[in-house]
Amino acid sequence: MAEAAATALAVAGMAAVTYATRAAGLFLVNRLRLAGRWEPFLQSIPGTVLVSILAPAVLAGGPAEWLAAAATVAASLRFRSLPLALAVGLAVVWVLRRIT
Repeated sequence: MAEAAATALAVAGMAAVTYATRAAGLFLVNRLRLAGRWEPFLQSIPGTVLVSILAPAVLAGGPAEWLAAAATVAASLRFRSLPLALAVGLAVVWVLRRIT
């Protein structure tokens, strides 16, 4: 019982710290004036984070993951729609994993 309480307390503490850092970041960013090079730099961060998360999985994967990544890039360039590109990538990897 004491172990479960300690685990719950640790999880609650981690959640509080995570929320506090994100809320503080949003609070500060909303009060800053972005000019010059900072605005495009900060706007590109979500995409770079996504690439840094997905690149190792694609590189460590096999032909299904490589073809799905290529299809995602192609759909993104063709349709300029992130949700559609993600759906294409998911569909391609799902189909290729089923047939191989």
